[in-house]
Amino acid sequence: MTMDLHEVLRRHMTDLDSGWSIGSFGAIGEFHQRDNDILETDEPEQLLRVTEKGALRLDPQALAQSTPVAFETLSPRPERWGQGLALCLPADQAMGEKRAVLTELGPDDRALREAAKGDILFDMGLDQPQIDFCIRTGDPSLLKVLRAYAGRSLFEHDNPAMAAILKAHPTRVVISRLGRVEIYQKIGGPDTGGVSPDGPHTHVLPKLLRSGRTHSANTPIPDGLVPCAFLHPASPVMGTRGEDIDFKEDRFAAFQTILTAFGRSDYIEAKTQVLTALEEGTPDRLTEPGTRLGRVAFRNALRQQLRVAQAGANDERARLCRQLLQEFDRNAPDDDAETERPGHEGEPA
Repeated sequence: MTMDLHEVLRRHMTDLDSGWSIGSFGAIGEFHQRDNDILETDEPEQLLRVTEKGALRLDPQALAQSTPVAFETLSPRPERWGQGLALCLPADQAMGEKRAVLTELGPDDRALREAAKGDILFDMGLDQPQIDFCIRTGDPSLLKVLRAYAGRSLFEHDNPAMAAILKAHPTRVVISRLGRVEIYQKIGGPDTGGVSPDGPHTHVLPKLLRSGRTHSANTPIPDGLVPCAFLHPASPVMGTRGEDIDFKEDRFAAFQTILTAFGRSDYIEAKTQVLTALEEGTPDRLTEPGTRLGRVAFRNALRQQLRVAQAGANDERARLCRQLLQEFDRNAPDDDAETERPGHEGEPA
């Protein structure tokens, strides 16, 4: 089936239950909305939205050259799974500047808030493949420190710039070839009770940064492509804060449509085998796929069909799904599973 990518993104731009992110493996900016947010700019057709807590802007022209990859991930919790839409570019088109030291870039004339266009943008120098992770400030005290230590790594043991950043809470700006996320809320840490603020926030995880990877190994991006932005459609099994919710079949069906349009064919084929066996009453013919991606599809299909059967009070189908999950999911290897909320463990920034 065909589906218009721009229309999908435009529709989700105004869906408060959908989330967005731009990042690499270890440095990420996330844009989430809440129903009490103050909307400052609302241009969904231009894929732009600004609230008092953060902002998202995707470049429609650049997106026209992108490849969308819909995917599902396996949760370590047996009643859950993850889902997303990665917006990818070929590796040679996706790469950022890969600056490895704190670098002043000048006034941010592309700031998503008009009043911030005179503030100064600094690349934090995280040396990540497809993103430039920046901060923006007009604070004279912070500017003085940043300029004094420009040209040095923020992770040097005697560099006070990182401490100054954590104390001042400047705007974080995460930029890829497909757009930018801006975070206006405080940096997660001592001033926020050790947790990330609800809504837009960032994470910088030094241990993961050193891998130089563009994304988690559990996100099935085809070879040669690099994810430069993500849409996280509303989950049918989790709330916006990661909590359990009653199964929402409409959300499940909506994402399956996206998966059919933009998902990997090998993943979809593995799920289809499970669905066909359940429909035809031939589950005894099912054998576990030999690939990691196939196993994830196999197990997710069973988890999902159990939730669908329970929602529809189909006791026989639910019994059969439980039987198959007991055989194929209970003792399956943990390395097929994604962390529950990737990027939400470790040191926030």
